[in-house]
Amino acid sequence: MISWVLSNHWYTCYNIDMYIRTTVRKNKNETQTCYVQLAHNTWNPETRRSEVQVLYNFGRAENVDRAGLERLARSICRYLGPDELLRFEARRNYGTEFGFESSKPFGGAWVLQGLWKHLGVDRILTQLLKERKFQSPVERTIFALVANRALAPMSKRAVEEWVAQDVYIPDLPEIPLHHLYRAMDFLLEAEESLQYQVFCQVSHLFNLEVDLLYFDTTSTYFEIETEDDEGLRRKGHSKDSRPDLPQAVIGLAVTRDGIPVRCWVWPGNTADMSVVQEVKKDLVGWKLGRVITVLDRGMASEENLRYLQRAGGHYIAGERMRAGKNTVEKALSHPGRFKTVRDNLEVKEIVIGDGEASTRYVLVRNPEEAEWDKAKREETLDKLKLELARIGELNGAPHTKAVCSIIAHPTYGRYLKTDKRGQPRIDKDKIKAEERLDGKYLLRTSDDTLAPEDVALGYKQLLQVEDAFRTLKSTLELRPDHPSGGTRHRLEDRIRAHVLLCWLALLLVRIAENQTGQTWRTIRAHLQRMHVGEFQFPTARVHQRTETEPDQHQLFKALKIPQPPKILNITTSDCRIT
Repeated sequence: MISWVLSNHWYTCYNIDMYIRTTVRKNKNETQTCYVQLAHNTWNPETRRSEVQVLYNFGRAENVDRAGLERLARSICRYLGPDELLRFEARRNYGTEFGFESSKPFGGAWVLQGLWKHLGVDRILTQLLKERKFQSPVERTIFALVANRALAPMSKRAVEEWVAQDVYIPDLPEIPLHHLYRAMDFLLEAEESLQYQVFCQVSHLFNLEVDLLYFDTTSTYFEIETEDDEGLRRKGHSKDSRPDLPQAVIGLAVTRDGIPVRCWVWPGNTADMSVVQEVKKDLVGWKLGRVITVLDRGMASEENLRYLQRAGGHYIAGERMRAGKNTVEKALSHPGRFKTVRDNLEVKEIVIGDGEASTRYVLVRNPEEAEWDKAKREETLDKLKLELARIGELNGAPHTKAVCSIIAHPTYGRYLKTDKRGQPRIDKDKIKAEERLDGKYLLRTSDDTLAPEDVALGYKQLLQVEDAFRTLKSTLELRPDHPSGGTRHRLEDRIRAHVLLCWLALLLVRIAENQTGQTWRTIRAHLQRMHVGEFQFPTARVHQRTETEPDQHQLFKALKIPQPPKILNITTSDCRIT
């Protein structure tokens, strides 16, 4: 047995061999000293009797840290699970006159709700709902859907059971499925106003720098074989390596801090370059002031770049260095020294042309990436030599097929040429051309006021968008649920509403990560250990949370969210006290 002395009461928690015991020793001056020890009984085969073995001596009873013993007890209960911790605390507070009904994770929902209210999303939704006559709690339902994406992504049908059985959300004990769909319909109706008002609120609260926005797209596929004749689910260039399935294209604009400010959804056959004008138009409508849009190489068409300069806008865009463009070749061969800047980058400013016809470039080199590119190329060439030797041993049709395949290979073909007989050979001139590009990338900008360092670092931060997409796809499981039933129009609405839910969840997740300096995966793991237990007493039902752990306390402090009350609500036979 192990028993704990707490507030002058003994509580027996677990049937195991260890226990706390006290021993008394007489002193020479006839006084007595009491010691507290952790002990267990062992069997002595020689004496054929049980003997006490002291495992740890806590010292004199008057010096024992009782609060420390209590923390140890809670730690043991926590190891065994939140249910045991809640039972332990209930025994300490209420004695034994209660029935333990259940426990549910609570910390994650509490923090998400704190951020939700701090950003004013609840107030924005309430204002947008004012003219509607919904009988269901639409704002609470939308929050539950967003919290589910951040905490335990699942289908909308499963969210109904999740709210009822697997999470404690204040003021939302349950939520019928038709309320979920009704809330998603409203979310889509309020899309434009909601995104704008949330952005204004977030940029004001966090003093976001919105003069530099990063934009990129990704694709998300559907587990169906047939694409729509019209609508979102179309086949196109897949960034998930699933060109065989219909997909939708998702666009995301984020700040330099990784905060998502707006999202878009387009049909799956939409080309990246075709969406830039729509994005520019939408953001200009928000009156953001001076905006420099940062684009990846795939979107840097001349038409797009000219469009981005309208209304005083500017761009930073990556250039394709292997495209054979005359201006790019001039930029790459331009003389001059690189200047070292921070983040292990070297930059060289280049201007091609004169006057209004001039184009400003910044050539960026990363010495570490240059070494990596060199090593990767040498490894590729070694494999290529082995492959050419294998092809040389073939004859007839297999030989012809292998030659065509290796010449068309996206990596091997870069280093090959064909001789007079049409046989593949390694081209040394192509190897030298590739060496010239090691660790480099070329940027083009329309803003003459930006320092070369700012251009380079600004483009490097485009990784924030890629990181946001990784969070959407992995942590928040962006890919919409398998559609079943309903008309095409309704399914398209559901897809768009689903993306909006993911955007709101990503917003909360990114703010939590930025303010704590921890990944959401770590934050979520700490918070979800805080549970709420439901206890039934003869005259009342009580919802009580577990004690705040040190990690949770630090998270609450960093996020400036108060700890939840210990007793969340008490329901008696005739009233409810919260």
